Amino acid sequence: MRIAYADPPYPGQSLKHYGTHPDYAGEVDHRDLLDKLGTYDGWILHTSSTALPEVLGYAAGLEFRVMAWVKPFAAFKRNIPVAYAWEPVLVHPVRKPVVSGRLVMRDWIAEPITMQRGLVGAKPEAVCRWLFEAVGAEARDELHDLFPGSGAVTRAWESWRSEVRLELEVPT
Repeated sequence: MRIAYADPPYPGQSLKHYGTHPDYAGEVDHRDLLDKLGTYDGWILHTSSTALPEVLGYAAGLEFRVMAWVKPFAAFKRNIPVAYAWEPVLVHPVRKPVVSGRLVMRDWIAEPITMQRGLVGAKPEAVCRWLFEAVGAEARDELHDLFPGSGAVTRAWESWRSEVRLELEVPT
């Protein structure tokens, strides 16, 4: 099965955070991105709480679940009285997730932001692993990281796949 992982610059944020980074040349057209995601068996899309209404409008008619990455340690900004300490993630499962010894499944995860990972918004490995489970991924699936940025998602995928394969090989 083919799974897409999309962690694009959030609407209106590309130039501000990434400038002329080659992976993020200009703003991402989220309507087109959701059309592209619809060609995969399963998909994951990160967005921001402020962009959620816009993104949900583009996603009308698609099947997905909104999940939450809660950030116990987040970047607090001067003159912003209510911190941006959670991030919505839209998930269209490739198959029903299996709740195993690897994870007790919830529709949210509490995990601090990453620091000094090369790009603003690089995802922690624990968040990626939670989403691989939530999307119902299996080690034999193909993951397409549509916005590779720092490479954190791909590294997390390879690590997760290796561990899942080992779990399957261990006799019970």
